[in-house]
Amino acid sequence: MVSFADVSVTDASAHRMLADYFAERAATFPASQGAYRTTFPDPGQFVPPKGVFLLAYDEDGEAGCGGIRELPVSIADAEEGQAVVRYEIKHLWVAPGHRRRGLGRAILAELEHRARGFGATEVVLDTNSSLEAAGALYRTHGYESIQPYNDNPNATDWFRKPLA
Repeated sequence: MVSFADVSVTDASAHRMLADYFAERAATFPASQGAYRTTFPDPGQFVPPKGVFLLAYDEDGEAGCGGIRELPVSIADAEEGQAVVRYEIKHLWVAPGHRRRGLGRAILAELEHRARGFGATEVVLDTNSSLEAAGALYRTHGYESIQPYNDNPNATDWFRKPLA
């Protein structure tokens, strides 16, 4: 069973988990794409109702993390006659010793649930093509490829999912 705790990104456990995530990405980042650029999240962007950061726990303890934050939507992005409220999924990560237990799916589902609760009509995210399991997770959960919506130097792929 998976449980979640809402925490500040400055919380000691959250900071440690993010540091582990960034260290893993730096160590496995494709050399052909340059160096991985670590950017710790701005704590102010992950405070309800504009966002939230979660730690995930399984029967063995701290297992992963992830967050959502609201992103502004330009008029050009808004569908005709319908307001678009966009949240971005950030730093979804499962610790190596907890993988292959469905935790990535559980964290993703919880983040989508939280985004809906904040009024989101869609979620977006960016990732790197070298993270094949992540890309597969997003595609199997209804995410579609989109054009880049940001200039994240670590990203090669961008996804969107409408929330009904």
